[in-house]
Amino acid sequence: METIGYLLAGLETALTWQNLLYCLIGVTVGMLVGILPGLGPSAGTALLIPMTFAMDPIPAIIMLAGIFYGSMYGGTITTVLVNVPGEAASVITSLDGYPMAKNGRAGVALGLSAIGSFIGGTLSIVGLVIVAPLLVDFALAFGPPEFFALIIFGMTMVIGLAGKSIIKGAIAVTIGLVLALLDCSRVRYCTLFLWICTFIRWLRFCYDSNGSVWVIGNFTKCRTAI
Repeated sequence: METIGYLLAGLETALTWQNLLYCLIGVTVGMLVGILPGLGPSAGTALLIPMTFAMDPIPAIIMLAGIFYGSMYGGTITTVLVNVPGEAASVITSLDGYPMAKNGRAGVALGLSAIGSFIGGTLSIVGLVIVAPLLVDFALAFGPPEFFALIIFGMTMVIGLAGKSIIKGAIAVTIGLVLALLDCSRVRYCTLFLWICTFIRWLRFCYDSNGSVWVIGNFTKCRTAI
């Protein structure tokens, strides 16, 4: 009951005409940002944060939320009309939305997308309110083994989505991991060079009959050199 009380208090605050006006402004600006290919909701919201510097916290957060949701729908407009997704979540819309636009039903496609987004967003918020308290203990119990399992799962998903060329997917994942090691901290420079050195030698281990031993030996040499 305490959670419901907080939700009702927040809803009462959000439904004031000032906050609704800020939300409308945010949604309008967000739609303009979402129409631009390459500027997704996250980047658009980050770029427009300076607009809220002189505002109170509550209207600022409501306006940023409006920008985010407006950007999500703005990407659907270009997806339906010209088959150019404005952001990643609109890619699936191109499968049905653009063919409907070619048949003269662009307005219907945009309307269905808006209604579907509203229903999906509302149900997801309600589900989050119900499930979030139950997931708190589970989330806090996450440790290194669970994070490692998630990383492996993500890597296998990327490689699986690469289609027939599994090798290309594996190379893309490996390059992404190497780039993720870049860090501005001086403390981690040695670790970074160590892993890059090991990675370069790992690329050649398949040409050696004793690949694993060969890599370990070069790993030690690399560490000694650093």
